[in-house]
Amino acid sequence: MKYQKQVDKSHYEFKNYMSKERWASVWHQLDEIQKINPKNVLEIGPGLGLFKKLAATFNINVETLDIDPDLDPDHLSPITEMPFKDNSYDVVCAYQMLEHLPYETAIQAFKEMVRVCKKNLVISLPDAQLIWRYQIYIPKLGTKDFLIARPRFKTPVHNFDGEHYWEINKRDYPLTKILTDFTVNINLLNTYRVKENPYHRFFIFEKKVS
Repeated sequence: MKYQKQVDKSHYEFKNYMSKERWASVWHQLDEIQKINPKNVLEIGPGLGLFKKLAATFNINVETLDIDPDLDPDHLSPITEMPFKDNSYDVVCAYQMLEHLPYETAIQAFKEMVRVCKKNLVISLPDAQLIWRYQIYIPKLGTKDFLIARPRFKTPVHNFDGEHYWEINKRDYPLTKILTDFTVNINLLNTYRVKENPYHRFFIFEKKVS
C-alpha cells in the first residue's frame, strides 16, 4: 500500500492548530509517558515535534517516525513496516494519528506498534460521542468533573473528510469494537476522555509477558 501525507507543514501553525483544548491533551501525553519512566520512546506521527521537544525538557528520550520528510522525523517509514526489531522501545505512542488510516490498516499499524514496544503503548483517538461536562465543588475535596453522554436517537455515519477515515462512536465503530480489535496480544490498563477536550480519548496498554 502506498502512503501519502494528508496535510502539509502549514497545517500545524499555532493559530490554526494549538487550541487550549489541544494543549490539555498534550499535558496528558506527557503525564502518561512520565509515569512509565521509560528509557526510550517512539512517537508515531509527530506533527511539528512538539511532544518530543517538551518531553526532552523532562529528560524523556523520544524518537519520531513519519512518512513526511518535511516534518523531519528521526525515522522515515510507514507505520505498517517499521524498520525496528521486536521490543525496541519501552513505550510506543501515537496521538490522534491512527484514524488517519483506513480502519483495517489502522489495526495492522497497531499490531506493528505492539511488536515494536517492550512495555507500554499509549494512543489517543477521536471520540465522536457528544457529552455534557459538569463541574461540582465539594468542600475539602475541591472541584470534581463529570462527563455525561448526550442522548441521541441515531448514531452518525462518518464520511471521510480528507483526514479521518473513522472515529469512535460513529456508526460501525462503537467503543466496544475498538476495545476488542485493539486488545490483541496487549492488555488495556485504562481508557478515558480528556475532560477539557473530550473529543480526545486516551488508551493506556501494557505488553503481555510471553
